[in-house]
Amino acid sequence: MWPRRSKDKWHGLTSESGLTFLGKGAKFKGTLSFEGTVRIDGSMEGEVHTKGTVIIGDQAIIEGDVHADTVISGGRITGNIIASEKVELLAPGSLVGTIKTPLLSLQEGVSFSGSCEAEGRGEVRALDDARSTGPQPTRARGAS
Repeated sequence: MWPRRSKDKWHGLTSESGLTFLGKGAKFKGTLSFEGTVRIDGSMEGEVHTKGTVIIGDQAIIEGDVHADTVISGGRITGNIIASEKVELLAPGSLVGTIKTPLLSLQEGVSFSGSCEAEGRGEVRALDDARSTGPQPTRARGAS
């Protein structure tokens, strides 16, 4: 059940696994910056910045902006979400703010008040392809 300790080293989660946890009942105020995955079940006032995934539990309350690759939330967020990969909002969660992401998933029962920019990966790829090839010159037909 508990990790075993051998020569002052704990077996189980290590710093290499990149998991951060803010437990239920915990309160945090400030800016949280990390790489990897974080799960927030407590309350937080401030900003979250990560190159990874933010999981917000259904008891969590976030007052501030969340910047991540992936955001999965069932909690209450008052602030903006900017995700480079995707955002999943799960019931009974709520969001008051702006979402900017390529992919957005809203489960039935989620409360969302704000605005959203979700272009989809296919459209983003098509735009990137069009930019890389550029406009093609047209050839005139007819008299030589």
